[in-house]
Amino acid sequence: MQAKIPATVVTGFLGAGKTTLIRHMLDNANGKRIALIINEFGDLGVDGDILKGCGDETCTEDDIMELSNGCICCTVAEDFIPTLEKLLDRDLPPDHIVIETSGLALPQPLIRAFQWPEISTRVTVDGVVTVVDGKAVADGQFASNLAAVEAQRKMDDNLDHETPLSELFADQVACADMIVVNKSDLLGEDEAQALVGKLSGDARKGVQVVRTSMGVLPVEVLLGQGVGAEDDMDSRLSLHEQGHQDDHHDHDDDHHHHHDHDHDAFESFVVTRTEIADPGAFAEQVAQTIRDHNILRLKGFAAVSGKPMRLTLQAVGPRVDTYYDQPFGTQPRETRLVVIGQSGLDRIAIEKALVA
Repeated sequence: MQAKIPATVVTGFLGAGKTTLIRHMLDNANGKRIALIINEFGDLGVDGDILKGCGDETCTEDDIMELSNGCICCTVAEDFIPTLEKLLDRDLPPDHIVIETSGLALPQPLIRAFQWPEISTRVTVDGVVTVVDGKAVADGQFASNLAAVEAQRKMDDNLDHETPLSELFADQVACADMIVVNKSDLLGEDEAQALVGKLSGDARKGVQVVRTSMGVLPVEVLLGQGVGAEDDMDSRLSLHEQGHQDDHHDHDDDHHHHHDHDHDAFESFVVTRTEIADPGAFAEQVAQTIRDHNILRLKGFAAVSGKPMRLTLQAVGPRVDTYYDQPFGTQPRETRLVVIGQSGLDRIAIEKALVA
């Protein structure tokens, strides 16, 4: 049976930096064929033009499809499913599909659409990435330009205009598998840490919260989460589905900022060690090291005593998957792991923990 094509859903309010994040991803796709589905609203929708300028063989204009008929979650049957099927039916289907939602779309109904029989056996939700404007949220609001967000809301008759932005924001956080705190360069270190801590507390257990600016996030961190979110809807219900009410009101401030690229926000290094004896114990050792040091991704392979095949290891947060893939052949029988995280990782301690 053919493997399902992974799809990543990128959500977040207008101005949070979703398009910038996706553009950076396309510029650094490393040969991965990525198709985009963009949810736009009339004159406010410029994302398509920005992204169509990517000019890369891994993302041509044919790989970018726009949905202009309102919120994806309200037009699933007549718009979203057929668009997805067009991508899946290609002679050379994409390696990965990225869906950028409208800033006011609830992610939950969109994720449920992946349960529809037409596509459920062909595509899976690799992960939900919620992009937040770190400065705006730290200042007690949810977007730097609330007037633009309200204008966007008025343009779509399908949206509930009475729902406070705080509820929409909470629903985006509740559905996330990763929360990207963008524009973090505008925050002081204490302010940034406090915001990350609060978002971690508001999110589901195990959700990664990462800081960045200008959407600079390694592709291997953004894609390949392997969550299968459509099979895990009970843990990511919206506030309305939970039957909760939120009476908080938003403050109407408008800030404009300039951002610099921060390519040093992430780091990676390789840890090598000799053969391992017990794959299960080693997987738990890796998971504990990830928890202790807040590692985002860890991947590589291990040599297992008495086994001719190498053990491939992939870790997203503390979830570790292993499988035997191929014989070592002429390769040296050693264990090699690539560690990826935000800058400041304690490399010595991590190496010691993985080699122990």
